[in-house]
Amino acid sequence: MITDFRFAIRQLLKSPGFTVLAVVTLALGIGLNTAIFSLINDLFLRGLPFRDPARLLHVFCKFEDQRVEFPLSAPRFMHFRDGQTIFDGFAAENGIAATVTGLGDPFQVPIFEATANWFDVLGLRPILGRTFLREEEEGADVAVITDRFWKARLGSDPNVIGRALVLDGVSHTIVGVVPKMPVSWTGPNADIWTTKPFVIPGFTYERMMRGTAFLRAVGRLKPGVTVDQARAALQLLEKSYRAQYPEKIDARSGTVVKTVPDDVTENLRPGFATLLAAVTFVLLIACSNVANLLLVRFSGRRREISLRIALGATRASLLRLFVFESVLISLLAGILGATLAWQLVPLVPTLAANFLPIEPGAATAISLPVLAFTIGLSLLTGLLMGLYPALQSSRADLVDGLKEGGRGSSGSVRQQRFRKFLVAAQVALSVTLLAGASLLIASFLRLSHQDPGFKFDQLWTGVTVMPQAQYPDPPSRTRFAEQLTNALRATPGLQEVTISSGLPLNGGFGATLYTRAEGDIPPVAERKSAPSNDITPGWLRTLSIPLLMGRDFNEQDTADHPNVVLISASGAKTMFGNENPIGKTLLITSASVPVEIVGVVGDVRSVRLDQQNDMEFYRPFAQENFPFLNITVRSPLPPDSVTKLVEARLKTIDPDLALILPEPVSEIMRQALGQAKLMMVLLGVFASVALLLATVGIYGAVAYTVEQRTGEIGVRMALGAQTRDVLRLVVNQGMRPVVFGLVVGMAAALALGRLIASQLYQTSAHNPLLLAATMAILGFAALLACLFPARRASLVNPIQALRTE
Repeated sequence: MITDFRFAIRQLLKSPGFTVLAVVTLALGIGLNTAIFSLINDLFLRGLPFRDPARLLHVFCKFEDQRVEFPLSAPRFMHFRDGQTIFDGFAAENGIAATVTGLGDPFQVPIFEATANWFDVLGLRPILGRTFLREEEEGADVAVITDRFWKARLGSDPNVIGRALVLDGVSHTIVGVVPKMPVSWTGPNADIWTTKPFVIPGFTYERMMRGTAFLRAVGRLKPGVTVDQARAALQLLEKSYRAQYPEKIDARSGTVVKTVPDDVTENLRPGFATLLAAVTFVLLIACSNVANLLLVRFSGRRREISLRIALGATRASLLRLFVFESVLISLLAGILGATLAWQLVPLVPTLAANFLPIEPGAATAISLPVLAFTIGLSLLTGLLMGLYPALQSSRADLVDGLKEGGRGSSGSVRQQRFRKFLVAAQVALSVTLLAGASLLIASFLRLSHQDPGFKFDQLWTGVTVMPQAQYPDPPSRTRFAEQLTNALRATPGLQEVTISSGLPLNGGFGATLYTRAEGDIPPVAERKSAPSNDITPGWLRTLSIPLLMGRDFNEQDTADHPNVVLISASGAKTMFGNENPIGKTLLITSASVPVEIVGVVGDVRSVRLDQQNDMEFYRPFAQENFPFLNITVRSPLPPDSVTKLVEARLKTIDPDLALILPEPVSEIMRQALGQAKLMMVLLGVFASVALLLATVGIYGAVAYTVEQRTGEIGVRMALGAQTRDVLRLVVNQGMRPVVFGLVVGMAAALALGRLIASQLYQTSAHNPLLLAATMAILGFAALLACLFPARRASLVNPIQALRTE
């Protein structure tokens, strides 16, 4: 076996051109597959650090008029918790932001207010100390931190248990340290948990208990209870909640249950299924390409094979000899492919504008599971790729192979048919990939040219959070906003400054209930909800959102003046048709607050760039606000310079506040396009590689056929065949499997269009122009691949060809 291995190495070294072409071709397929598998391993296979996460259920509520699921409200959570019999524990957390002081400069972090049993339900044990006690849930100021925060911010203090941590001016006692949790579950920078989960900053307890959705609820199934049984039990609790609390906001909402592993990967699954199919196609094209080369190579060694058989070699030894060559090629390609993947994988999160839930700097192709995958894929590829050519070549006819003329044979009819099949398969797979890539490119172009409703050039944004202790009510927060706005407007270089509760495409837009004040007023549970934003005067001007009718907010729209509202053009059309909405009254929020419509503004894509809202409305910041402030600045200065100016002014007003996520709004737009761009670029790269490999494969197959038929072509030309006759002959025979592959590939593209339909924006999965263009591109590339060998065949000297024959 060692002798055969050495012989395989010598044979590959004797043909460096073939070896390099085969290794590079396979390396592209293996490298791309390894890169995608590495991401799939990080996102889907690595698992969550919880005890038996498949037994954890994430419970949502779902409103009929909304496309997304919502967290649970406090009354709904309490009703489910007290009435359920299917969970060993039912827990919840509420994510907010807080300012940390006493550890150098103030900084703001996300924190999670959790029920006492939160970590017990997750099955997460503390590294140091303990988690929360039941008696601490409602009133104690205690905190649990991650080991990352302990090491980075507290210097791995061995006496951390019992140490004070000041959050929003309130001292919390650290009682435990837990392992850091994955970004896919908590989001970035999640390091602190506290108690008092049934509190929403800026909400009274009475308002919170009306049914506002804000709690992430998780239950651990009891042994023997299935997910379907849990779903049925929760639906019964949903009905009893609706009957017992018909006045709650969420009384008419349904209940959605997902296992935690499914929940964290749900949004990514369709896209990565498409990418996995794409790289599999690339690998299959590469394998068929190299298999064709091997078949040609082994067929050219028929004399050697016949000699070996004549000298007593068994068919098994011949098979082993040839398979060794193919496996050796695939292992070399695996090494090169792993190196390629190692370079590619860290680029993907950046390419996707960091929308992927991967810890920064953690993306890598070099890990034990990934290496095992690469080695296994290389061995499997080598075996599958080399087995059929080896089987065919080992069936050599002894007498015919020993004849001198056997060297010029083009192989058996079966081998020729198999080579044509490989060419057709490459073309079919390439058509499918190119069609998918063209659809995603067209979709991305449409999405990237979608008008978001505001101008984001030279626009900067940042967030700060005001502690409840220092800013307990709307008037105190309004005064702070006015002070900060005046200070920033007086700063040279800042052209426009405004404050709001949120920014389009960046979160902060709440879902607020609304209805017309006249006619049949539906109960709270039956009212629609729409994105809403609390804004200061000048916000529309800063974002260049047009005022279509009525007036903008001004300094007179304060808490002691009548409540007013601006609505979107789509909302005006939906609610009032052709009526003039100015002066009409809406009832908003669960308290049915009457507000007068004073203006109509242009539509804004506030939630998703690919989603138009039927209704959006805006309220004056002085009449409704919460502790979360979004600062928006229009300035020609670089974003870093704007950040420094805003931070400096913020410290002059309140030195204990910090700025969160300062960035240009263009970066937010880039993130809004992140997933679409990732899919477009990766699938475009895969399709380009597939096109290149298929073209090379067609060229190689036709060129080999021409070489083997040199004598025949010489005879034809000697008998009077013209150059165009030879060109027609070679091109016709070369294009037949291509045409067959185009037909099969187009059928596959139409069938698989459903797979990517959900990822397309304003683009049909069966767009005839794009599909026709795909076939034309591949057909043209195949024609060129056939023309070059055909041209060479037409230049054959008939006398020399006949003499050789």
